[in-house]
Amino acid sequence: MKSFRDKRRDNRPHPSAKGAADVSRPRPGQAPARLEAPPRERHEAKTESRSEPNSAPRILARREGALPAEHLPVILEVAPNADYALLDSGTGQKLEQYGPYRIVRPEGQAIWQKALPAKEWERADAVFTGDTDEEGIGRWRFPKLPLGETWPMKHDGIDYLGRFTSFRHVGVFPEQASHWDHMAGLIAAAKRPVKVLNLFGYTGLASLVAARAGAEVTHVDASKKAIGWARENQEMAGLGSKPIRWIVDDAVKFAEREERRGSRYDIILFDPPAYGRGPKGEVWQLFEDLPDLTDLCRAILTPKPLAVVLTAYSIRASFFAIHALMRDTFAGMGGKIESGELIIREKSAGRALSTSLFSRWVAE
Repeated sequence: MKSFRDKRRDNRPHPSAKGAADVSRPRPGQAPARLEAPPRERHEAKTESRSEPNSAPRILARREGALPAEHLPVILEVAPNADYALLDSGTGQKLEQYGPYRIVRPEGQAIWQKALPAKEWERADAVFTGDTDEEGIGRWRFPKLPLGETWPMKHDGIDYLGRFTSFRHVGVFPEQASHWDHMAGLIAAAKRPVKVLNLFGYTGLASLVAARAGAEVTHVDASKKAIGWARENQEMAGLGSKPIRWIVDDAVKFAEREERRGSRYDIILFDPPAYGRGPKGEVWQLFEDLPDLTDLCRAILTPKPLAVVLTAYSIRASFFAIHALMRDTFAGMGGKIESGELIIREKSAGRALSTSLFSRWVAE
């Protein structure tokens, strides 16, 4: 299905939808950003062919074999650091530091009171208002000086662009850093070539982390605009020579074709939407369709895989639900299922802001 990453988090359009941000808008005094890098012999973004005939529907059956070991609950925490910090939160908002900028955005789970005084919040450089239908950065207010759409950021030494989007997000989800660090460690420890598949890959930070660690990466997202952002981040990070395939495609259909082709991966990341529509009107419902996608991910693993990581946002469920699904799906493969929540630790009062549920299978 299409990557509705942003829509599922705040019910606003995905970057590819009508009314989304114009990513070519330059910062003041700067030439327009070039989203598509010059054609290369390898690694150029491409749209997967859809002319291949459909196969018979996959039939799910409960897997045989011993269930993997389990470890839960696991709470993966991102603490304040030089690149990003959750400074404070409360009354439905959060105050964050992204590189040089203080940013205020809505946060429905922050039902407590703010810990910092009002003067600290008033020092914000950007505030998401969402009170207009204007495209791009028109949904943001800049109390100090007008800011351009993008600004330079870093994650663990990887340069990328933060971006003020019309759907409140800024081009990165810092809570995912726990998964990125874990993945990089697995790649380094493997001491062999590793292939990574990043489904619903968005702006590519996970793909860049994997490539820097030495993996060959396939990054899939249905949004051409998101792929453009990811390619831009690759160039900014100085990782243009790394083996990353940028694929504009429906994630499920891509995985189905990979199964038929015999393509296999050592690590798979997938972060599917709660609800979405595909390019041909297909309807995605997470509770109905996630079992098949999870089974597909198992089907396209190498004989000696390393990990499969599932993240779920904005769903009315406990992590126990996706834990049980992952444990059943990976029956007979050994290893361990770890499940829990991703949280960001607040700097002001030390409160934990939960952002998502996760479950991951890890080989042993």
